[in-house]
Amino acid sequence: MNAIKPASQEGDDTYATLLNNAGAIRAICSAVEGTLGPKGLDTMLVGGHGEVVITNDGVTILEKMDVTHPAARLLIQVARSQQQQVGDGTTTATVLAGAIVAEGVAQVTRGVPVAKVVKGIQEGVAQALSSLAKRSRRIDGLKDPLLYRIGYIAGREHADLAELILEGAKRLGVHKLQEESFRFADVVISHSRAVSEVWPGLLIQKKPVNAQLDFPPDAASVLVFQDAFEPETIDEEALMTEAGFQKQMQLKEQFRQSLNKLVELQVGLVIADRGVNPEAEQFCTDHGIMVVQRAPRHDLRLVCEYTGARPIRRSGLRKPASELAGYLGFAGRVSYDERLECVRMAEGKGRTQVTIVVGASTSEVVGERLRIAKDAASAVQAALRGGCLPGGGAAEMAAAYDLDRHRETIQGMEGFGVAAVAQALRKPLAQIVVNAGYNPLEKVEEVKAAQIASGSDAIGIDCDTGALVNMLEHGVIDPAQVKLHALQAAGEVAAAVLRIHTVIKMKQPRTEE
Repeated sequence: MNAIKPASQEGDDTYATLLNNAGAIRAICSAVEGTLGPKGLDTMLVGGHGEVVITNDGVTILEKMDVTHPAARLLIQVARSQQQQVGDGTTTATVLAGAIVAEGVAQVTRGVPVAKVVKGIQEGVAQALSSLAKRSRRIDGLKDPLLYRIGYIAGREHADLAELILEGAKRLGVHKLQEESFRFADVVISHSRAVSEVWPGLLIQKKPVNAQLDFPPDAASVLVFQDAFEPETIDEEALMTEAGFQKQMQLKEQFRQSLNKLVELQVGLVIADRGVNPEAEQFCTDHGIMVVQRAPRHDLRLVCEYTGARPIRRSGLRKPASELAGYLGFAGRVSYDERLECVRMAEGKGRTQVTIVVGASTSEVVGERLRIAKDAASAVQAALRGGCLPGGGAAEMAAAYDLDRHRETIQGMEGFGVAAVAQALRKPLAQIVVNAGYNPLEKVEEVKAAQIASGSDAIGIDCDTGALVNMLEHGVIDPAQVKLHALQAAGEVAAAVLRIHTVIKMKQPRTEE
């Protein structure tokens, strides 16, 4: 390393784009790294109209920041990818990406070819991923005590939220949580007037059009319209003719007659993804049928899965009652909650479902608690799928040591890229201890020496006392998937940033007069 000479003034011009991009990356990282760890602080985001968001959720900070620099936007993509794929660990992914870029730039500006550094970074990331994967511990089902600690740590030490998440997980079961298409965080909702609870069913956050009626909890057949709940219509041009007008009147009369089938089939709840005809609304009100209009497609899908309903178009009302019955779902309890202004459903005959309700005193606080609860839910699900690792930066420190040993076997200049990844892996622990008020150089070396001496990858720093502790015994545990995806995404964006040699503004497409 010492044989490489510093870059000249001419080299500084060569690296102008690289240094500019690295500066933008550094600015983004500085906005979120102060939130890392148990002693991390919050960030206040202020909007143009005075709106305020106080959070230490990495993806929220990055999504709401006013960012124009193209390289900075690349880094934000890391957080977005982490959130979409895993649902937690966005701050860790951002910090790792920033650290790899910083270390890579340091090597390039010393004269190491960019291609060699990038290749070394890719090799180093692959080796580190393999090291972390081998160190992963398996979670032994929903009764494993480690699972609560994972939810507690990801939930920023909010014990009540960790308990809510774990209760919801137990109600759903392991098989549901391990479904590839199921996102546990999606069942978490919030309301400023709610009392935190785990509801054994669905809460549809829509107010019925006939909410003035009293709907006590009762069993109900459920009819779902993937359409408007109104008569069929004909084209405007056809309506201008006498035949068209007569056809339209005929369709309206057929619709009126079809409404009687709802009473015959004992339908108690009608949900439509579009509007509701006033006559249909009045009919349902007269017969005690709850009607919800303009429900999101996501909610319609959940209702169908939970109740066993099959969605129909409005033309489906023409079917005979015996055939229409096959499209109905069923829930043992359906009611309207006036306080939360939502429809509660329980005891559905379809797939198991729960809704975790997070409450707080104000809308600002409840928003942050919702983000925390979603992180905890994502972490619990990730741990069940892929196991866990010691938290607090300990696992990354162990992987960094493995990379140091691997670096000694590399003869080419790619070794500088591997060294950059190894150094970057120490950044999470260093930032955590900085946020806790300790000297990062001292603590990083203490952990490194202790891990080598004990042969354990679980040795880390207690942020309260500054002492060396076993992270697993201390209950500081992270999902393996969170760390693995964070490192992989960070390596990809770092390589992309380092390879950018020139930034050119594209011309605007010409508009035809």
